[in-house]
Amino acid sequence: MSRAEQPSRRTVLTAAVAVAMAGSAGPAIADSTGTADSVAGAGRGGGPAARQVDNRAWTTYADWRTGALAGARAVAGPRPGVVIGAPVGTTDYTDPHTGTTAAWEYATWTSPAHRSSVPATEAIASWNAHTPAGTWIQVELRGRYSDGTETPWYVMGRWASGDQDIKRTSVDDQSDGKSSIWTDTFSVDDASTGLRLVSYRLRLTLYRRPGTRLTPTVWRLGAMASDVPDRFDVPASAPGLAQELTVPRFSQEIHAGQYPEYDNGGEAWCSPTSSQMIIEYWGGRLTRAQLAWVDPSYADPQVCNAARFTYDYQYTGCGNWPFNAAYAATFRDLQGVVTRLGSLNDLETLVAAGIPAITSQSFLKTELTGAGYGTSGHLMTVVGFTADGDVIANDPASPDDAAVRRVYLRREFETIWLRTKRLNATGGVSSGTGGVCYLYFPAQPTAHQRKALAAVGVR
Repeated sequence: MSRAEQPSRRTVLTAAVAVAMAGSAGPAIADSTGTADSVAGAGRGGGPAARQVDNRAWTTYADWRTGALAGARAVAGPRPGVVIGAPVGTTDYTDPHTGTTAAWEYATWTSPAHRSSVPATEAIASWNAHTPAGTWIQVELRGRYSDGTETPWYVMGRWASGDQDIKRTSVDDQSDGKSSIWTDTFSVDDASTGLRLVSYRLRLTLYRRPGTRLTPTVWRLGAMASDVPDRFDVPASAPGLAQELTVPRFSQEIHAGQYPEYDNGGEAWCSPTSSQMIIEYWGGRLTRAQLAWVDPSYADPQVCNAARFTYDYQYTGCGNWPFNAAYAATFRDLQGVVTRLGSLNDLETLVAAGIPAITSQSFLKTELTGAGYGTSGHLMTVVGFTADGDVIANDPASPDDAAVRRVYLRREFETIWLRTKRLNATGGVSSGTGGVCYLYFPAQPTAHQRKALAAVGVR
């Protein structure tokens, strides 16, 4: 989180996204299939809305078999995935953050083209994987525009669960003059032209050290494509649930000044702190050996661990959205995905199924009663709703763990989370995330959880 109204790294990213959406007359209309992979924008109080979000994920054995395999192979079982079979070659990779060059065997899996039900201005990839020491993965996206031309292969992330082989990283300075990559987000440069991303393929490259038989295993790969209308305000949703989930509470502020190499704790750690709350809600625990590297005088060492292993060495922070989802999925039997939701009713649907969510928002101190701060970008965990429909949040921007539980007014929270534009402290226009959230849920959801996830466009 950045409390100042100076542009943070995440603000620069979302500002670029907001510019891309400027001039859009409104959200694109879904195709006639009306698939469950799209989310309606307005809640029960706002009436029907055009679809704004499309999610596609490859998770089943049949899914993995539909892709083009070059040295990779699909594996069945309770959690199907894709692994290195017989590598197709060896390549050198020079890590830009260490300067080290090493040789790596590799194999690839390329998805079939997915035609989005929402011609999109943005896309964000998500993946869930296991990368033993000596292995890592790269995720790329190539799209087709509405004018019939194609993007280049854009790198959406180079990732490993550890940090000894490579430094996990986003890749800057990727653009073709029509679209650009902003850390973790594909964005059309000028949406007012009407140009949209209509379809895309994802390419997964699996790497391992030559001579080893170890392999990364990828269980989930997908993307969220969206076209959220340019807006300072959003339709109000009517309350529909009074329920609170028991989610662990962690403060980011007690970590201020810790580990400068991972962005110095405190206000910079809202994302990993929120992630760790939900990971532990689902039973994810770290062993004493895994936490042995943390200074024993630090409270909640698992939050330090989350910061270290979500840190993006190019972004120089812990707020890379897909890296947080991927970190969550390193815990046994968990999945993680980045998406956008359309209203608080979507969050009510999830909470009713026992699924908390992490939301991304920015606001002035005067725009969120009871917060006591303003921020140019902040993550917090929604754990329930009061009888009046107000939002119960575990807000890590709290002085200690005991103060983390907050109740925020429904209308204020919905606005600061779902809008794409806002007035900042100097009277200028800054960006909002348009409903971005992280969802972490079991690898084998219950029937109720599956139904709730499907209702918000995630499978």
